[in-house]
Amino acid sequence: MIIDKVKKINEQETKRVKNEKASDMMIGKWVKCDKCKEIIYKDDLHQNLSVCPNCGKHFRLSARRRIKQIADEGTFKEIGGDILTQDPLKFNGYMKKVETLKEKTKIEEAVKCGICEIEGEKAILAVMDGNFLMGSMGSAVGERITLSIETAINKKLPLIIFCVSGGARMQEGIVSLMQMAKTSSALARLDEAGLLYISVFTDPTTGGVTASFASLGDIILAEPNALIGFAGPRVIEQTIKQKLPEGFQSSEFLLEHGFIDKIVERKYMKSVLAELIRLHKSK
Repeated sequence: MIIDKVKKINEQETKRVKNEKASDMMIGKWVKCDKCKEIIYKDDLHQNLSVCPNCGKHFRLSARRRIKQIADEGTFKEIGGDILTQDPLKFNGYMKKVETLKEKTKIEEAVKCGICEIEGEKAILAVMDGNFLMGSMGSAVGERITLSIETAINKKLPLIIFCVSGGARMQEGIVSLMQMAKTSSALARLDEAGLLYISVFTDPTTGGVTASFASLGDIILAEPNALIGFAGPRVIEQTIKQKLPEGFQSSEFLLEHGFIDKIVERKYMKSVLAELIRLHKSK
């Protein structure tokens, strides 16, 4: 009887320890796919390029992870890192929010730019990061993108921009909107120089970024099921007084209607970019 009691206590203790270990693993170690609802171990997800192994959903990426996936190891050299957020309107609480985000995300702005190699091919790479004010475009973002374009012209290198954005940054008002014209003008000079510009839409790309440099690529690629548009569906419907087709702002719909050139899964993105650069060089 005493032996049975001891066994029961040991079984309860073993179960408690297992539950504690399971609980420890659950904290910050798992993520739920909002498409197929499967629970995925984070390390497994990262090893799979942040793509759900069950349904293929492409999770959003930070600029750091994107650069790690695209640039050859050790080749990325940042440019424009000293171009920082400005507060031209002295918008109440804006800089405090920016400083809080810097501390939380460990990034300085919503785009990271640099020179790198992709399968040995040199290129200028700019990657937007939705973790910083939803990748919104302020003066610093516009200036970093413009610097990337000018560097591509000076060094005669192809330019690749991974776009993700919530649009123009309202805290900077008209200064933010002016970045649309500035980046577009710089891309016109890149085109005159006969250099390649590849734009890649990722989820989501909206607003002033879609209406400017994101849509001006010589080749426009997109990730699967990316949300791409300018304004929201309700605003568009109210403006044109028409019912919009389902999924009209998805990369698949836009491919079907000629707005983008190709949808590329993340596991093929690096090789596709490298091949496009080689094809352009061989002209």
